[in-house]
Amino acid sequence: MAAPRVLVLRAPGTNCDEETAFAFDSAGGVSERVHVNRLIENPALKDRYQILCLPGGFSYGDDIAAGRILATKLRRHLSELVNAFVHGNGDRLVLGICNGMQVLMRLGALTEELEDQSEAPATLDWNDHGRFEDRWVHLVSDQSPCVFLKDIERMYLPMAHAQGKFVAANQDVIDAMRSEGRLALRYSDGKSGSVQSETLPFPVNPNGADANVAGVCDKTGRVFGLMPHPERHIDPTQHPFWTRRDEQPEYGDGMAMFKNAIDWFE
Repeated sequence: MAAPRVLVLRAPGTNCDEETAFAFDSAGGVSERVHVNRLIENPALKDRYQILCLPGGFSYGDDIAAGRILATKLRRHLSELVNAFVHGNGDRLVLGICNGMQVLMRLGALTEELEDQSEAPATLDWNDHGRFEDRWVHLVSDQSPCVFLKDIERMYLPMAHAQGKFVAANQDVIDAMRSEGRLALRYSDGKSGSVQSETLPFPVNPNGADANVAGVCDKTGRVFGLMPHPERHIDPTQHPFWTRRDEQPEYGDGMAMFKNAIDWFE
């Protein structure tokens, strides 16, 4: 089978597209970085790709709110692209990293089955301390259908955001999403490999997210958004303490996510 083709969607302010494309290529995919305006001019380009990735950065400077302008452009001008990847025939994958997760949340792609109430079921809010936070975090995966997290139990990845706090409208939303395995990735203290339900303190939970949520998937597990950056830890030398290790692993923790995406098409 030919290598899956990956659409890495760019917009003004995106700054992680090259690293993300490199990660997919290193995992065996064939990626192409495409500006959103190019897709608006030629929407048929979407048919070339099996994976859509919305990478990190500050699309449109995060004006108004993080991810809102790009999400609005996609909704108004590229709704067929969004539908093809998010709904479609179930034969494509979608990954949103940091700003990309913010865009997916604005689109409702990660929560739409829950949107039968007057308010949004969940959103991404400002970090509790109200400022940009850049640090490495421990993560554990919850039982989930998420394609990207297959056979991954723990990861150590960097995060860098100001508006990454997952906030649910109420406890019913959290319970419903967890029962379907959609609260796929959680912040952890790095000691226990299990998910902890009580909100962990800063800096273990770097933004105060409800239920320590760092990543969410849809019901099918094909659409996944996370705030930490897996593309920034695909090589073992990217680990902050790599020189202190007696043995180096073959890959950094984030590589498994990209390999899972490519392998899904075999």
